[in-house]
Amino acid sequence: MLKKVEKPLFLFFMVVLAYIFMPAHVLASEKVFRNLLGMEFVLIPAGTFIMGSPQDESHRSKSEVQHPVTISKPFYMQTTEVTLKQWWAVMGKRFFGRRKGTDYMPVTRVSWHDCMKFIKKLNAQKEGVYRLPTEAEWEYACRAGTSTAYSWGNRIDCTMAMYSNNSMKSGECLKYIKSREMAVDCAASVKSYPPNPYGLYDMHGNVWEWCIHWHGDYPARAVTDPRGPELGSRKIRRGGSWFGHGYLCRSANRNVGHPASRYRTTGFRLVWTESGDLIGKEEERDWIQMEEERQDGP
Repeated sequence: MLKKVEKPLFLFFMVVLAYIFMPAHVLASEKVFRNLLGMEFVLIPAGTFIMGSPQDESHRSKSEVQHPVTISKPFYMQTTEVTLKQWWAVMGKRFFGRRKGTDYMPVTRVSWHDCMKFIKKLNAQKEGVYRLPTEAEWEYACRAGTSTAYSWGNRIDCTMAMYSNNSMKSGECLKYIKSREMAVDCAASVKSYPPNPYGLYDMHGNVWEWCIHWHGDYPARAVTDPRGPELGSRKIRRGGSWFGHGYLCRSANRNVGHPASRYRTTGFRLVWTESGDLIGKEEERDWIQMEEERQDGP
């Protein structure tokens, strides 16, 4: 009788162990996967969308010129912003000295250069290629098939995203935030608000998110897998944050920052590809290496 029980248990544990140690490229056929650090990624399908905003969208800027963009290959995007727990697991707590925060708060006060250092260490684990998203990938994933100002419609309210949590400047959502017993004057823990149709959390609000390339004007023509200008002085940030008004969280809204700046309102999320296949394996790896070599910040 004992042997009959032991055999199913043995098989069960073998299946569990096989899943735990399964290489990332095997899991890449799934719509969602988690790496060894517990970072969760969701598969974003290839497709074409209209990037930018229509001229009648409230609070749009002139830089949001509408143009067709094709994302030629599917890619995985992290479902949340990188958390303090994930950052500490890669960089160690000494990187921030005495910095405190709960495990599931988004890491902030990270420069673009800091993000690249994090990515370089993560890529050393040989689990595929991690990187920051391009601006086009970011907006495509944020919209999740929608064409409205936000992924749920044309109006924002305090139940949908973390914004205006600022007792000194923009306090529109303070009452709602306090009703949920969340802290004021800071970001929220990831997954505190509903995800978009692709299953991505906090694409609108919470913290600004770095993109990989420099800021530049949009083209007036259709493009495929755009990577932005080769040179510049400011890196792209997207998504809005807890600090500012709701209209800054629009899908099309653009923002910039010096790559060495460490803003308390800015974090990041990652893209993962099995072997660097956004624009071809070798070319993408060369591109990522070129961006890493441009580091001249802290």
